Amino acid sequence: MNFLACRVNEQDGKVAHQLAQMSIDELTPGDVVIKVEFSGINYKDALAATGRGKILKRFPLNAGIDLAGEVVTSESSAFAPGDKVLVNGCGLGEQFDGGLAAMARVSSEHVMAMPAGLDGRLAMALGTAGFTAALALHRMQENGQHPDKGPVVVTGASGGVGSVAINILASQGYEVIAVSGRPEHYDFLKSLGANQVCSIDELELGAKPLEKGRFGGVIDNVGGETLAKLLAHTHLWGNVASIGLASSHELATTVFPFILRGVSLLGVSSTNCPMDLRRELWVKLGQSWKPAQLANIITDEVALSEVSPVFDQILDRKRFGRVIVDCQR
Repeated sequence: MNFLACRVNEQDGKVAHQLAQMSIDELTPGDVVIKVEFSGINYKDALAATGRGKILKRFPLNAGIDLAGEVVTSESSAFAPGDKVLVNGCGLGEQFDGGLAAMARVSSEHVMAMPAGLDGRLAMALGTAGFTAALALHRMQENGQHPDKGPVVVTGASGGVGSVAINILASQGYEVIAVSGRPEHYDFLKSLGANQVCSIDELELGAKPLEKGRFGGVIDNVGGETLAKLLAHTHLWGNVASIGLASSHELATTVFPFILRGVSLLGVSSTNCPMDLRRELWVKLGQSWKPAQLANIITDEVALSEVSPVFDQILDRKRFGRVIVDCQR
């Protein structure tokens, strides 16, 4: 049986992808074979498929750090043919063949039963982006974050992580300030629950090592100078979750927010999140943390056979929200 896959390879030092036909036997080892119904395109997937970022640990490899589908065969007693399942992170699309393919073979240790309240399409509307947003809020709340601490700033708000984060925060009673450099998407962000939408310049952040406390917390997708300035404006005992580096991987700051205000800078690593916590958060994403506007976060659905142009569009900021992929087309 042959099937379509988005295959990434390296030749003469150049990384690129192509849509290729392959067989199950060519996939990386695993004890569960899944018919992939849907996947999604994350920023990391776009970097991997275009070679614009060093994501893959080996070549060739199928791209895609998320998948949702139906078990075809299983050597594990935990899963049976016909089970609806999902996989996100855990090295998928980085160390092992990923979800941008019509079929996948994965380790049962990385497979989760589809949570109640979700189907394959909605699970991939969330994907790693939604899971990362949930993991950020989980870490913040573990550290005492609650709505009374003040508004939460979400940077990179029009992206996948940002849009889901806004919707979850709003549903949990937080005041949300969405920061985006794309005014054409402001109405979209307000529809997801943002109380205020502005550019980083309009937020009028100062340059002192410690500024007036204005924010209860932050979910930051940007890094660099923006993250440093937001730390300086975070209230007493506020939490700042660091998720991305869209602006810069560097961080030049001082210890003042930490030692004078007790601000916590929390790292959020979705790829290697422990499976017990991963399952717990996916259950929440299907129930109490399910974004009310989840269907609206899907801004496009494309066939696997038509996925190639989307990678550059995402990296060039020509897309917003979540793009999901029908892997059977």
